[in-house]
Amino acid sequence: MWFCFSLIALFCWSSSDLFSKIGCQDADDKYSHLKMTMAVGLIMGLHAAYQIFIGGVTISWQVIIAYLPVSLLYISSMTVGYLGMRYIELSISSPICNSSGAVVAVLCLLTGGLGGLVPIQLLATAIVCVGVIGLGIVEAREDDALRQARQQSSNHRYAKSPLALALPVLYCLLDALGTFADSRILQTLNEDSANCAYELTFLLVGAICFVYVVLIRRSPLIPRREAPKYAAGVFETAGQFAYIYALADGDHVALTVPVISAYCALSMVWSRIFLKEKLSRRHYTMIALVVIGIVILSVYDA
Repeated sequence: MWFCFSLIALFCWSSSDLFSKIGCQDADDKYSHLKMTMAVGLIMGLHAAYQIFIGGVTISWQVIIAYLPVSLLYISSMTVGYLGMRYIELSISSPICNSSGAVVAVLCLLTGGLGGLVPIQLLATAIVCVGVIGLGIVEAREDDALRQARQQSSNHRYAKSPLALALPVLYCLLDALGTFADSRILQTLNEDSANCAYELTFLLVGAICFVYVVLIRRSPLIPRREAPKYAAGVFETAGQFAYIYALADGDHVALTVPVISAYCALSMVWSRIFLKEKLSRRHYTMIALVVIGIVILSVYDA
């Protein structure tokens, strides 16, 4: 069953990428990223309620407060990622966002030396860094005429912008900090309780966004635009659910993690099919380096 759950997580998280992109790419809605946060917060809040009242997970204010720094780092990273989807192709942003594992490795090196890291992990980290930096160089140096030509069949046009790459990189850094802090805090907290604390915090942030966007700024909620956001929230939560069950099979963790970690590659497939995104060979070369590095890190992390 581990393989089925791994494939479900792979499919759900890549689908969440796709629907998040569809829900946040409208340039005329400057609050789309906050509306996306509202949608995910609602879905996660419902899942937390299920875990508490049906699954029997114990939760308290002490746990919520103790896990709050990690929750805010994760939620901030996701909101920044949603904002970034307005400015850059999903094919580029998803691999960059998923490079956070390499940043975590760097943080571990800075705070604890080499520790248990083996040379292949250091090499994989370097490969990811080269790929991300290479993507930035390719984006910056691409001729505007060539960019317009390859975007002719795409659903959206993207202009050259430093912000376009800065936002997914910021997502990567925030997510890495969250993961790094997570590894420390979870030594003292129950994992199920911590996850519920995260989901309830996300629900609260979503409610705050609702007050600001809908009640204060009077930004309308248009059903056809909001539907993809809620689909993304469902896929995000379902992917997390499948991920937990996939990891529950301890005998196959070493195979489970790399399979799931490659979901950013499937996100690229969806973006090519449904969003008609087309990149240059140099883009795909750098993205391939990032994906290879992520998979290597996942194999040895398992």
